[in-house]
Amino acid sequence: MSTPIGAARDITLRALDVLTGADVLVAEDTRTLKRLLEIHGIALGGRPLIAYHDHSGAAQMQRLLGLLAEGKSLAYASEAGTPLISDPGFELARAAVAAGLPISAAPGPCAAVCALTVSGLPSDRFLFAGFAPSAKAARRSFLADLAGVQATLILYESPKRLAALLEDLAAILGGSRQAAVCREMTKRFEEILRGTLAKLASDVAARDIKGEIVVLVDRSPPAEATSESIEAALDEALQTMSVKDAASFVSQTLKVSRKIAYQIALDRNQGQG
Repeated sequence: MSTPIGAARDITLRALDVLTGADVLVAEDTRTLKRLLEIHGIALGGRPLIAYHDHSGAAQMQRLLGLLAEGKSLAYASEAGTPLISDPGFELARAAVAAGLPISAAPGPCAAVCALTVSGLPSDRFLFAGFAPSAKAARRSFLADLAGVQATLILYESPKRLAALLEDLAAILGGSRQAAVCREMTKRFEEILRGTLAKLASDVAARDIKGEIVVLVDRSPPAEATSESIEAALDEALQTMSVKDAASFVSQTLKVSRKIAYQIALDRNQGQG
């Protein structure tokens, strides 16, 4: 069940129904859930309120699975946002699925999607990459794997490591790549910084940043087609397509002139004949 990432009113009516009707309430942070119940006037009423977090262990998971197997309805709430996204609830949900127990979602706030909508970056395709490793070498290797992804990248980061992340992003992905840093989404001190990775790295290095952070980076520019890449693509396409269709396909795929692709395709087809 999704919970607010900042503003307490960002909760769905269905989520309130789930909190009201569940036999057992489970939370990453029971204090946060208790406060949410108080804000919305929902009584705990003697129902169990059980903590489930990164350090809960196998015994706690088995306890919860046992309650589900008994027919009890459990409502799991993350500390903030949508459960299972960088959240310990993932292991619990996976175990329930493996045990053949029914689960459902009450969707709602998500910091990654919220930040994407205000970032000014393309939203037609995106990749949520979670938290980058804290060690510099591992982080740089992690970012190198993402460098060519043709989608807006979304990462979570702690304020203490934000400057180092942006510095590495600029070094690995290129300082001219457009990006955004979204801080404290839906909260009182919400702030969105936009610009190139180089500018954001410089700006953040000079500030004491606090709060929950989402970093978004525009997709990599498409690689420019070369004669070799066009010929290779046409040779592969011509194995299953006519000259005309192969030229059209490669023209659209590599963003090159159809006329040029068609002429090369004719030459390649004749050479193969």
